[in-house]
Amino acid sequence: MKFHSLASSSAGNAYLVESAGSVLMIDCGIAARSEMLARMGSVGISPDSIVGIVFTHDHSDHAKGLGVFHRKFPDIPLFANLMTSEAIASSAGVPEEEFIPFENGQSFEVGPFEVCAFPIPHDVPDPVGFMVRAEGIGYFHATDVGTPLDSIGVHLAEADYATLEANHDRGLLAGSDRSEMLKRRIRGPRGHLSNDEAADLVRRFASRRLKALRLAHLSCECNAPHLADAAVRDALREIAREDVDLAVLPPYEPVTWGAA
Repeated sequence: MKFHSLASSSAGNAYLVESAGSVLMIDCGIAARSEMLARMGSVGISPDSIVGIVFTHDHSDHAKGLGVFHRKFPDIPLFANLMTSEAIASSAGVPEEEFIPFENGQSFEVGPFEVCAFPIPHDVPDPVGFMVRAEGIGYFHATDVGTPLDSIGVHLAEADYATLEANHDRGLLAGSDRSEMLKRRIRGPRGHLSNDEAADLVRRFASRRLKALRLAHLSCECNAPHLADAAVRDALREIAREDVDLAVLPPYEPVTWGAA
């Protein structure tokens, strides 16, 4: 499998998993269709190869591009759990019956991909992360995670490749000019993972099978790539896994990683 990040920030999120010429899109948070297509083209992906779009939750930075994208490519199947599909349908102007519903914890097939959604704590109805399997490879995807729960970690332990949120540095968040209400939301149990919390999850659950890890959804105001990298790299060093390919996903620049 190969993986492509088209956007990874509070301004927008869209990720692609590629296997044997088929592509699974995770979230569709780039509003301008032309920008979405340009970023896809820059990593060599055609919309014709997309076998489905799966949604983690309904926040606009993960779903605001769906309306224009779906009108252009109405034959690409859409997958979400019931609460998420209801909310996205309302905000994106896409009929709810256009979504194929899934149940959390139950595997379903999208082209060559076996997908299983698992619950995560975030401040929306029924948010999820995903385990995606193809070619005998497991891919873990979790952004917008409020708390590094063991129930999330058990999926990370099954991953060969992983994308994990490292949203903020606690010190930078505390010293920022954001309102106290927003700070409480971000660091709360249904907010976002700090660098230290992401590192804790990796320290406790990264297994011997993990080959590569990408840190996602960094705050541009309350984090810095070198801080997120250092926190998680220290955790990998503690468990003697310096061999893991670790990097931070840029917020707006398309990047490709994973198996050749």
